[in-house]
Amino acid sequence: MHPAPSVIIFTTLSGLGFGLLTFLGLGLPEVSGWVAFWFFLIGYVLAVGGLISSTFHLGHPERALKAFTQWKTSWLSREGICAVAALLTMALYGAGLVFFNAAWQPLGYLGALLSLATVFTTSMIYTQMKTVPRWHTPLTPVKFLALSLAGGALLAGQAFAAIFLLLIAAAITIATWIIGDGAFEKSGTDMETATGLGAIGRVKAFEPPHTGTNYLLREFVHVVGRKHAMNLRILAFVFAFIIPILLMVALVNHVTAAIAILSHLIGVAIARWLFFAEAEHVVGLYYGKR
Repeated sequence: MHPAPSVIIFTTLSGLGFGLLTFLGLGLPEVSGWVAFWFFLIGYVLAVGGLISSTFHLGHPERALKAFTQWKTSWLSREGICAVAALLTMALYGAGLVFFNAAWQPLGYLGALLSLATVFTTSMIYTQMKTVPRWHTPLTPVKFLALSLAGGALLAGQAFAAIFLLLIAAAITIATWIIGDGAFEKSGTDMETATGLGAIGRVKAFEPPHTGTNYLLREFVHVVGRKHAMNLRILAFVFAFIIPILLMVALVNHVTAAIAILSHLIGVAIARWLFFAEAEHVVGLYYGKR
């Protein structure tokens, strides 16, 4: 799949933003007044900024509002509804903390649940795609949720929870890489099944169907070298997990916390690029790319 910058920014920032809002909804950390204001501002900038960036990948951004009407069948529509509900609920909860020094905790719990639901619905947009075997696994939503919570814990200053969640997210990330590498082959989809000509024997592409590029090649076929992918995996793992964990274990202060958050953000962005770049869509079979 083509790793579009807008989608990478969206999945990276919104996951961190809703992760932070989840912890704030749970009352972690216990803040009020201006301190609460800044925490909520960071969460909303990340969450809303990520959601806005996703619209740049739409062919007709002006029609984005129509997505809300397809909630019965579309995970994209469910994501939009959950996101709006989460942001509105957390806005009310945040207003209580900022202006009235009051923690309306039931509202916070609801906001936290809706924030996690938003991350889950985002992940299901990709998980539902049988045409991308690497994504079509229960580990995809688990990975999205684990990264969101780990990043949220870092932003919320919950050092112990951050270490624990980072370790879980690291293990899940490794599992998705290992299992994902063999997912396309195990799916049973090949040139024979793609063309429906398997009954007559082995099928090979004689030549490309056309001399130039097209929409399918631009959006659904992206080839990344094995060595290049491995180097990026190492970088993603070190920045997203190793550096933040070491900083949290060694010494926690404002400087190390900021470095840990920045490192995690860089690592997750690299991992998200790989998430899309390594996703083999079955349409590539028609062009001899699989």
